[in-house]
Amino acid sequence: MTLEARQVAWRRGGVLVVDGVSLHPARGATVGLLGPNGSGKSSLLRLLAGAVRPDEGAVALDGVPLRSVPRRDVARAVAVVSQHADTEVDLCVRDVVRLGRHPHRGLLGGDPGRDDAAVDAALAHTGLTDRAERKWHTLSGGERQRAQIARALAQEPRELLLDEPTNHLDIHHQLELLQLVARLPVTSVVALHDLNLAAMFCDQLVVLTAGRVVAAGTPAEVLTAELVARVYGVRARVRTEDDGRTSVLFEPGPVDAPAEPVPSA
Repeated sequence: MTLEARQVAWRRGGVLVVDGVSLHPARGATVGLLGPNGSGKSSLLRLLAGAVRPDEGAVALDGVPLRSVPRRDVARAVAVVSQHADTEVDLCVRDVVRLGRHPHRGLLGGDPGRDDAAVDAALAHTGLTDRAERKWHTLSGGERQRAQIARALAQEPRELLLDEPTNHLDIHHQLELLQLVARLPVTSVVALHDLNLAAMFCDQLVVLTAGRVVAAGTPAEVLTAELVARVYGVRARVRTEDDGRTSVLFEPGPVDAPAEPVPSA
């Protein structure tokens, strides 16, 4: 079993923002959440994290409704990486990563040896070992995102939830970050805007519109010209590359624009 959503619905300020969504990630898979702004991606991640409770349906961990699982147990199993992470305190990278050990500390503290091992492993996984003593405010945007993923990994979770982690990163750091996420030994659910990045790094895709799932499956199954037109309102050509990867090529003009006539020779 893993973290899953069962027909969840949630209203925010009286507005239905998640409407009957089910999500059943395979263990160890990377699942991409796609959809335009306001489609419900971030809200669904908040429900999966247990930050809010659904009005209908249930989020379950190992088959047990999340509301029945102690918060400490949820924190040990599920880690969250938000869009924007900052701190007024100029901590070093190692101290930021060590914050992920809080769920494993009891009234008498934690196990220092295990804490150090978990932090060292998280730094190694994210390629930050040589930056462990660097101050947070000296890091680039890509390094800060990696440090936040390392903090999440220090929790030793089975599930990782990421809300648009590539925002504000250049293409080099976007590729680097998603390659890191895809090879992690956890089940990941990641909200993304870029369809080609999602096709490149995700095993499964779930597309949301107005809080509802309109498509789900492999990138090749989900990413079609018809879906892109219907969900995003743009024209596109979808093709399969020689390596089997799906790619989306966008075309200018609205979806209802007539095709330009081909000039005669």
